[in-house]
Amino acid sequence: MGSASRHSRHLKAVLALCSLAAVSASPPAELAVRVIDQNGAPVYQAVVEVARPQGSTLPAAFPWRSAMAQRDLAFVPGTLIVPVGANVAFPNLDTVRHSVYSFSRTGRFQIDLYGREQNRIQRFAVAGTAVLGCNIHDQMRGYIRVTNTPFANVTDAGGRTAIRSLGPGSYSITVWHPRLRGTDNVLVQTVTAKAGQAVVISVPVR
Repeated sequence: MGSASRHSRHLKAVLALCSLAAVSASPPAELAVRVIDQNGAPVYQAVVEVARPQGSTLPAAFPWRSAMAQRDLAFVPGTLIVPVGANVAFPNLDTVRHSVYSFSRTGRFQIDLYGREQNRIQRFAVAGTAVLGCNIHDQMRGYIRVTNTPFANVTDAGGRTAIRSLGPGSYSITVWHPRLRGTDNVLVQTVTAKAGQAVVISVPVR
């Protein structure tokens, strides 16, 4: 009888561990979002921001570097999301010199000419969008979206993105894109996300 009881307790312990392992192995919560234009075409490099849900204590930080390089006479990445107060690095990976500037309300600044493998740092203390250019190469354009929420990401070529640490629920979502029609190129929409379904947001673009 004692042996059977010990066996039963052992079996229950094993099952409990298996259940715990299954829960631990489950993928983290993500909110899938797809951004399309008025014709149903995907919108590439749209910034999707979800307002911080009540009770959320996740710090305003992102898994990618706060850095925008100059490479092949272009800003890389072309659109970068950073939290308010971020110090953004501007490494020059080209063989020519660059001078980075912005006239945007979010952060007016100008970085004087600097050369290959040199780096400059600029702090962004105000939420919004900074449009970047180069005084030497007029075709260069970059965008830095400065946000107060940790729930933000950029869409891929299919207009898709995933916002970490969010599950089903009702959310206020802000979409920004340089070609979006509206004040400050922004659209704000309240959506209800359901389990296993992507939220689709249609935006008017030029």
